[in-house]
Amino acid sequence: MTTSDGNGHESGARRLEGARTRPFAGEKIAGRATHHDVVAQLTSAIQLGKLRFGDRLPSERALAEQCGVSRATVRKASQVLADAAVLEIRSGHGPNSGIYVRSDVVPASLGPSAQELPLEEIAGVLEARRVLEPRVAQLAGFLATPDDLAELERIIEAQRQVADDTMSVRGLDASFHLAIARATHNATLVALMQTLQQRLKLARHPLPLAEEGRLTIEIHERTAHAIATRDPDLIEATMLEHLAVLEDAWRHQTGREVIRRAPDFLAAGP
Repeated sequence: MTTSDGNGHESGARRLEGARTRPFAGEKIAGRATHHDVVAQLTSAIQLGKLRFGDRLPSERALAEQCGVSRATVRKASQVLADAAVLEIRSGHGPNSGIYVRSDVVPASLGPSAQELPLEEIAGVLEARRVLEPRVAQLAGFLATPDDLAELERIIEAQRQVADDTMSVRGLDASFHLAIARATHNATLVALMQTLQQRLKLARHPLPLAEEGRLTIEIHERTAHAIATRDPDLIEATMLEHLAVLEDAWRHQTGREVIRRAPDFLAAGP
């Protein structure tokens, strides 16, 4: 089985070069385990950063042995997460076959009844991003290691590979923002970013703007560069411009401004 975005485009995770097998071992599940228990264990590993975008999971057989369940149970759990666009299953026997992490963000509910946020609340999510994300990026500028900066570049390269497909580019956006949070080496900020990205995923996704994919990649490149310079003023200015991309898409679709006028300390530019 391979996955696509529904328009014939392969996902960014599938086309990403150099995917890694991060050291990960499932824990033995007590009692009569079901696929829900395996789903819970894998989603917890993703939320804690033990598994990240692009990582290759252990084989189906290895996971089954580690968790003390059947391969059929692991297969069903993997399919649930693949249907939720959290994992990607690549069939076959070649070097690129296996199960990969497709998204760092786990939906609040994996069921079909996942609730969308009301229109008014989307503005609140966008406002919260302006409060949190520029400060997180500035801290990342002070604390990011070469490996952290390389992770940002790796995600941008995955976006370049699907540059003509705006929704695939947008789908990798959460991984980029979570990578910035992880570059702070602050578990609380990573958890806050996880929550924020989950709420964004529940939001009604605005329709893509013309050139949105190209603009997103370009602003990601500039954001990564700003963080690498460790210049807090440049980081803040770039992040505010960065956040404006999704805000503009939302404004274009709804014809509405962010409900509350942003105070001066949240406003981008002079």
